[in-house]
Amino acid sequence: MNKLKTGDQVVVLTGRDKGKRGTVTARVDADHLLVEGVNVAKKHVRPNPLKGTTGGIVDKTMPIHQSNVAIFNPASGKADRVGIKLLADGKKVRVYKSSGEEIKA
Repeated sequence: MNKLKTGDQVVVLTGRDKGKRGTVTARVDADHLLVEGVNVAKKHVRPNPLKGTTGGIVDKTMPIHQSNVAIFNPASGKADRVGIKLLADGKKVRVYKSSGEEIKA
C-alpha cells in the first residue's frame, strides 16, 4: 500500500524547495511523485506546426522522490509520517503517526 497518494497535501523536507507545500498530482513510478509547484524546471521547447504548439521556454514540473516529502497534517499544521493500521474487518487504512487518526482521502 502506497503511503502517499494522488491528491495528498505534502511538505518538501529537503532540497531547494524545502518547506514548500503542494498537492501530489501523479505518481511517476513506485518511488517518484509529481507535486504541484515543486521542483519546477525551465524546459526549452521547439515549435511543432503539425501539433500546433509554439516554441519557447516552458515551466515543467519534474518528479521528486517520495522520501523527500512528508504528508501535511492539518490538525498540527506540520509535516507528519504515515502509518498503516489494520481495522477489525481486515481493511488497511492510512493514519498519522503522531496522533493515530485516520487520513481522509
